[in-house]
Amino acid sequence: MHYNEGWPAPIRTASPISFLLCSSGISSVKCSNKMSGANPFAQFEKTFSQAGTTYKYFDLASIDSKYDQLPYSIRVLLESAVRNCDNFHILEKDVQSILGWSPALKQGSNDVEVSFKPARVILQDFTGVPAVVDFAAMRDAVLDLGGDPEKINPICPADLVIDHSVQVDFARAPDALAKNQSLEFERNKERFTFLKWGAKAFNNMLIVPPGSGIVHQVNLEYLARVVFENDATDGSKILYPDSVVGTDSHTTMINGLGVLGWGVGGIEAEAVMLGQSISMLLPEVIGYKLEGKLSPLVTSTDLVLTITKHLRQLGVVGKFVEFYGPGVAELSIADRATISNMCPEYGATVGYFPIDENTLGYMKQTNRSEKKIDIIRQYLKATQQLRNYADAAQDPKFTQSITLDLSTVVTSVSGPKRPHDRVSVSDMPEDFKSCLSSPVGFKGFAIAPEAQSAFGEFQWDDGKTYKLHHGSVVIAAITSCTNTSNPSVMLGAGLLAKKAVEKGLNILPYIKTSLSPGSGVVTYYLKESGVIPYLEKLGFDIVGYGCMTCIGNSGPLEENVVNTIEKNGLVCAGVLSGNRNFEGRIHPNTRANYLASPLLVIAYAIAGRVDIDFEKEPLGVDANGKNVFLQDIWPTRSEIQEVENKHVIPAMFQEVYSKIELGSQDWQTLQVSEGKLFSWSADSTYIKRPPFFEGMTRDLPKLQSIQKARCLLFLGDSVTTDHISPAGSIARTSPAARFLSERNITPRDFNSYGSRRGNDAIMSRGTFANIRLVNKLVEKTGPRTVHIPSQEELDIFDAAERYREEGTPLVLVVGKDYGSGSSRDWAAKGPFLLGVKAVIAESYERIHRSNLVGMGIIPLQFLPGQSAETLNLTGREVYNIALPESGLKPGQKIQVEADGTVFETILRFDTEVDITYYKNGGILNYMIRKMLS
Repeated sequence: MHYNEGWPAPIRTASPISFLLCSSGISSVKCSNKMSGANPFAQFEKTFSQAGTTYKYFDLASIDSKYDQLPYSIRVLLESAVRNCDNFHILEKDVQSILGWSPALKQGSNDVEVSFKPARVILQDFTGVPAVVDFAAMRDAVLDLGGDPEKINPICPADLVIDHSVQVDFARAPDALAKNQSLEFERNKERFTFLKWGAKAFNNMLIVPPGSGIVHQVNLEYLARVVFENDATDGSKILYPDSVVGTDSHTTMINGLGVLGWGVGGIEAEAVMLGQSISMLLPEVIGYKLEGKLSPLVTSTDLVLTITKHLRQLGVVGKFVEFYGPGVAELSIADRATISNMCPEYGATVGYFPIDENTLGYMKQTNRSEKKIDIIRQYLKATQQLRNYADAAQDPKFTQSITLDLSTVVTSVSGPKRPHDRVSVSDMPEDFKSCLSSPVGFKGFAIAPEAQSAFGEFQWDDGKTYKLHHGSVVIAAITSCTNTSNPSVMLGAGLLAKKAVEKGLNILPYIKTSLSPGSGVVTYYLKESGVIPYLEKLGFDIVGYGCMTCIGNSGPLEENVVNTIEKNGLVCAGVLSGNRNFEGRIHPNTRANYLASPLLVIAYAIAGRVDIDFEKEPLGVDANGKNVFLQDIWPTRSEIQEVENKHVIPAMFQEVYSKIELGSQDWQTLQVSEGKLFSWSADSTYIKRPPFFEGMTRDLPKLQSIQKARCLLFLGDSVTTDHISPAGSIARTSPAARFLSERNITPRDFNSYGSRRGNDAIMSRGTFANIRLVNKLVEKTGPRTVHIPSQEELDIFDAAERYREEGTPLVLVVGKDYGSGSSRDWAAKGPFLLGVKAVIAESYERIHRSNLVGMGIIPLQFLPGQSAETLNLTGREVYNIALPESGLKPGQKIQVEADGTVFETILRFDTEVDITYYKNGGILNYMIRKMLS
């Protein structure tokens, strides 16, 4: 596939879009032609011509006079429904339902189910490898059941960016990048070979090689079309809005460019790739109005942390958030993308910024061609999708509107354990002190008063002795697409580093500092602006192009640092410019982790501790012995803007992305087979044919109640997908480590769970393997549970195996927000393979609930006001879950009996499609049967 004219819109084989007229003639929105394949809204098709080419599009405003009152995000859903309406995948009632959206819509009281077909799918390698593995296994299953395996192909365009494999094994050295990339290839060669095979074996799939950048930044700078332009059969072009679902929760970052997109479970994304629509509830849309201007000393990171806390307090789970107001025009596209990126942290489905002229200006800056931009502008104007944020007359109707004055935003961080726990930097000293003494929780470590002054000493390679206290910084990482996509904060960090070096400041040698840009463009403009030498002087050498520290690939800390922390029970800190800081995610030895702008990452690294009062305490002294405060080295927005305007130019994007598909020499020399069926190796510890389709038949299995089940885990609130399916390192004493050791894999080559997601034997052993898991069935924190019949405490996988041998089904009993965090299909696949048949929770994170359904696990929800605690459940009961013989209905009440305690739960099958998937044993089984029919 090739791009031309600076236009990243590869035209790959896709399902044809039919523009057939209703033979009966249409005089209203309702069309009498029910023939599958005919588009009943074809009468609303319009055209315009440019340079001899005819462009077709749907004139949505002519369908309904109230169109201009719809939120812009809902207009994208509407266009997709109109264009794809064939009364088979997308029904006319879907169009009518979306047209009927109103501010009166309230989730949970008058839910409306609609279908949505995204324009494309995007994946990263942690979630992409299992998707390709599933596709390969589905081909085998179709063949085994007598079908044509080559029917299993992505129909919807799919892009996979390899960005989750590289780790910070080496840092603070000029050769750190080369060493980390070499080790990445050494560890992951088998996975990369498999992905390269997939790129050849499957149609309509682009693989972006390792070392190219972070998936969401590559999407923003290169892959996003904003408006698709596809060939029609009559030689004309078809125009429609870009939209995307991705197997990473931060897919929402693309909302900042005006592309509607969000994260879905891996198995749901696979269904979209196979041409299925997404079944979703029509959302409430919260209007978030921005007014005023940011202070010259405030960054986009401070803004997004403020918005995240605000919206999390408001409660926007399952809702769309759409930004509007004159303040939006004050934000760059990179600023908007930063805000959209953290959408999962504030809980919404999307954080959408409608397209305006700034969007089109960004497209020009990133080397999209003027010709294409002109076509996009014409299309958006014709369909009333080009926003002028200064024109209040264009403001649509919202379910609810809230306002933020940008001038009130202050310099902030978030932590120590959750992204939405924002703390003003001025309050950090007192806040950290409070966290030390508070009970164990999201804002507490329960350090006894007499232990709060604890410290430890160790010797470093330079022969000096260093001291660690509570709050000492041991990891400082400029990382993650949240910030590395934004030139203002990256150049701001570079300018701060320059001023710090010129003032004679430095960073303690034991602090693991790192810089992992989101794309090669970042390195380009950092070099051109002359700040790289200053970043390197402070130890922020480039270590790789990928997510790295933000997803837990922070690599090891030096042993003497680890020993000092553990021996003295210290709460040491990591500071990172990321979007996630859940407990146990960043590094096992950083119990406190704070999200911060790249500028503050450097500032806290120089300070060496997070409890510093920047206003009163100096960072150090200059050559003249004068105190240097943070304000002395902090650049203003105008300083940063001047450098950005000079050095961030289209030629950089052209240079970097013209060769992105080529990859490194290592990638180019990978040899792969040409077969359409994958040759599985029984000896592989990376790629294994999954057992999901073993014993599958063409006929549906019989629906059965769950009898005599045991509780595998009894958990509290905010159990994240990091707790359920860790992506980080494999502990040496874990079941997964034992499995690898039995196959002569040394600990040095264990790699991470994330890198081994293509092997179910390892991933099932890694399910719930987080060292910070709090299971109420055992006394200590960690991945252990009790086998109830024998009262023996075991590793969770070993207990599940014991139950399997006994023929005992399993359930999980959990609290609120079960499955929050990154969208990980293995957080559902893992429990499925452990034998979990149902989860009983107080509430669920949206994507994870969908993933559970996709794997055939029943999500049950306690009634409002009820919980395991109010029902006096202990997790040691025998559970019986009665499924009605008359059939299942979305949201119905399901009775659960636990040792004589009978209580009702809500069946969290939210749509009829959910029930269909469950009856088939999961979404992939459904797709296989569909291919055979």
